[in-house]
Amino acid sequence: MVQPNEHDVFLLRQRIRPVINQYEFTLPEGEPVSFVEQKRFAFKEDIRFFVDDTKTVELMRFKARQRFDPSARYDVTDASGASIGQIQKVFGASLLRSTYTLFDASGAETAKVTEKSVPIALIRRFIGLIPFIGGFTDWLPIPYHFIFVRGERLLGTHTRQAWKFRDTYTLDMSPDEERSLDRRLVLATAVGLDALQAR
Repeated sequence: MVQPNEHDVFLLRQRIRPVINQYEFTLPEGEPVSFVEQKRFAFKEDIRFFVDDTKTVELMRFKARQRFDPSARYDVTDASGASIGQIQKVFGASLLRSTYTLFDASGAETAKVTEKSVPIALIRRFIGLIPFIGGFTDWLPIPYHFIFVRGERLLGTHTRQAWKFRDTYTLDMSPDEERSLDRRLVLATAVGLDALQAR
């Protein structure tokens, strides 16, 4: 079983499924890391991470504390229920470009995740409002890239690959050489950016 905290680069792919969100993480060479599934019809977001798609061994959970809250905080816990960290949307900053704050297991702020480019974020929002075109925003070659930062320091990147039939992202945390940001929290954030983001 792959230990995420021993690696820096991951690929995230969404599986094409009706009604439910499913994802898979692999290492760049193809070794499986985790299978992810969003719980059906939950009143609060509930996303489970498993070793594989048999869903027999759970690795962690990503769950909302509140329902329909634009500044909701999401708890990330391991299989025993112990805290890995939390993710919270920064509502005001997200009006310009989507921004999230990451907290470590003790509740202390450990990083921010934000769209890399303000102009591109605004272009995406504008196109999304155009009748008939807005519904196809995801199919247009508009970059959808995020960065992980701590203060002025870059910790990693989250890059959407263009022209893919299914959402595919590359997570590269190589700048965080000492692996100070828990990679499990990084993986949970990456899924959240796709599953929860209104774009």
